[in-house]
Amino acid sequence: MSELIENAGRRKALLKHMILQLHQGQAPEQVRTQLVRMLGRVPYGDVVEVEQELIAEGLPLEDVLRLCDVHTAAMKGAIDTDQARQAPAGHPAHTFGEENRALEWEIRELDRLYQEMAGLGEDEDATEVMQAVRNRFNALMDVEKHYRRKEYLLFPFLEKHGITGPPKVMWGKHDETRALLNAAAEALASVDQFTAGEARGTVRLVLEPATTAILEMIDKEERILLPMCMDTLADPEWYEIAAQSAEYGYCLYVPEAQWRPEGIPEPAAAGDGSRVHLPSGSLSVPELIAILQTIPFDLTFVDKDDTVRYFTEGRERIFARSRAIIGRKVQFCHPPASVKIVQQILDDFHKGRHDRAAFWITMRGKFIHIEYYALRDPAGAYLGCLEVSQDLTEKRALEGERRLLSYADKEAGHA
Repeated sequence: MSELIENAGRRKALLKHMILQLHQGQAPEQVRTQLVRMLGRVPYGDVVEVEQELIAEGLPLEDVLRLCDVHTAAMKGAIDTDQARQAPAGHPAHTFGEENRALEWEIRELDRLYQEMAGLGEDEDATEVMQAVRNRFNALMDVEKHYRRKEYLLFPFLEKHGITGPPKVMWGKHDETRALLNAAAEALASVDQFTAGEARGTVRLVLEPATTAILEMIDKEERILLPMCMDTLADPEWYEIAAQSAEYGYCLYVPEAQWRPEGIPEPAAAGDGSRVHLPSGSLSVPELIAILQTIPFDLTFVDKDDTVRYFTEGRERIFARSRAIIGRKVQFCHPPASVKIVQQILDDFHKGRHDRAAFWITMRGKFIHIEYYALRDPAGAYLGCLEVSQDLTEKRALEGERRLLSYADKEAGHA
């Protein structure tokens, strides 16, 4: 046993020496070659411990952030995760992994569009392909929910176990990725038409750095963070993370399986007798859900931070909705062509210039009425925006009166 401890100590000492070499300007590929030759495959736990030790010994966090990607490049393929526990479906770690697969798919689609763009002449109109790029990019912005669940749910539990260095470093890398994504969003929003040359320049300058940052974060998560968390956190801690995850929303993937570890009782049912008390009465949770799912229009609530928090799931939806939009900025839930209008409405609501905005359109032969309402508390403070969409086709066609009880066949549910 003492030999194993000694070997582990030597291994970590060598790893620390390698990282310090990187900080002193040694070429990453040269250091990686030395790392693989001396250590073979490095257990991910050693990487975490060494990083934490370096921070504790006074290595500035800014320096760790600056060279974090160099470290990753040097150790790429040399970190051993073979012994890491695998998470079952519905487990938060499994969900993080599935979200990573969805992000990778979106980036592959962007790569395909890059190739399509490369086949165009320098002055050829690339507006259509850039519209497809915008759509894929909007989907990538969902990564914010992935990062927020790590920052506000996963990292606090790591810190309770004394693991503080890696979360700080990773949060810093999140912020760098956010800055790259925001720069890309501004660049895409600033131009309506692109020649192929302009499109390639935009992609090279602002999109590729953002997608590269996302892929590098995926690599850090799956080689270091998630294996470490699986070894560190107990099932009750994971269950608490799972219970709070829906509040922050999911990134391009919604877990279908419900995971509950052994020994933890089922949560209280929604129909346990508790009621939601309102100024004009009270409702049980099942009653409230039934009412919201039965009203003949779609409701979507966006909070004061422009984040989607709720939508109804009635039988006849007008606009398609996925639970993956919960926790997403509403600006990225609309086609790029309509984002400016949505942003203007929100700005007007935030600043108190207006409290409602109405539109009506014909879609697939149906007359659709869409209205936005500003929600405010009694003091006038802005609480959010309520979108109400209704199919008025049948109501517009009504004539005369109906005073006697008469069920339409589809209303009665039988012939």
